[in-house]
Amino acid sequence: MQELISILKEEIHLDICEDHYIIDKILSTILNSRIEELFLQANDCIDDENFSEALTFYNLILKEDSKNILALIDKGTTLQILGRIKLAIRCFDKALEISPHNIDALINKGSALHLDEKYLNAIDCYDTALKIDKKCSMALAYKGLSLGELGNLREAIDYFKRALSVDRYCTLAQISKETAQNLLNSSSPKFKKL
Repeated sequence: MQELISILKEEIHLDICEDHYIIDKILSTILNSRIEELFLQANDCIDDENFSEALTFYNLILKEDSKNILALIDKGTTLQILGRIKLAIRCFDKALEISPHNIDALINKGSALHLDEKYLNAIDCYDTALKIDKKCSMALAYKGLSLGELGNLREAIDYFKRALSVDRYCTLAQISKETAQNLLNSSSPKFKKL
């Protein structure tokens, strides 16, 4: 695609500034259409659970636009599904280098760190996301999961409740709250339902 753009620029060599603007706009539209098409193909692969093929399309997008945040996050998520956690974290880190306040990248990085059993690092990601958006139900729910893994069931339940107060349909928070409550109740009969 970059070669095509270079050829088009050479063939349409114009000295007039307005025409240069128009040509750049047209080339930008062509590039955006190409990237949109690659995203659609990647999404089709994800729908078919052909995750390895989806990675091919994300790589093509990133070859065209190395700073495409969505492609970096989607590639990281796909790598995470494939169990390639360290590579997933690298993708999320690249996305965060470009956009340090990207909540999706922070939550996904936290999720990958959680899978890598680095719960405190995961909590750091969720805390950063919560500084940006105090009512991010996914950050609240995921923080609860990491707290639960660390054995802080009461605090975990509190975070699940906070997530549900923001989004009462947050399935992750609802199921996790019930699980944590059951664990808390079964570990000691003197605990009351929270």
